[in-house]
Amino acid sequence: MVNMFELATIIIVLAAVLVLYRAVVGPFVFNRILSVNFLGTKTVVILLLVGFMYDRPDVFIDIAIVYVLINFTAVLAFLKYVESGRLD
Repeated sequence: MVNMFELATIIIVLAAVLVLYRAVVGPFVFNRILSVNFLGTKTVVILLLVGFMYDRPDVFIDIAIVYVLINFTAVLAFLKYVESGRLD
């Protein structure tokens, strides 16, 4: 029997496949960056759902927060690099 968290995880993984397709085929660099950012957000949601499936959300919330911070910082740095050509 599939519970609610497993079903939500499967749906989000299927949505992540569509976002990954957009990241590969995207016509512009900014579309690809946005797709990678969405993929990072979906990864965080999957981490939280896995935490609730294993009844250990406290551990997975910490991991998800760190991943969100790294994802946000990386996207901002890459956008700055694409816009100006340097990271200064």
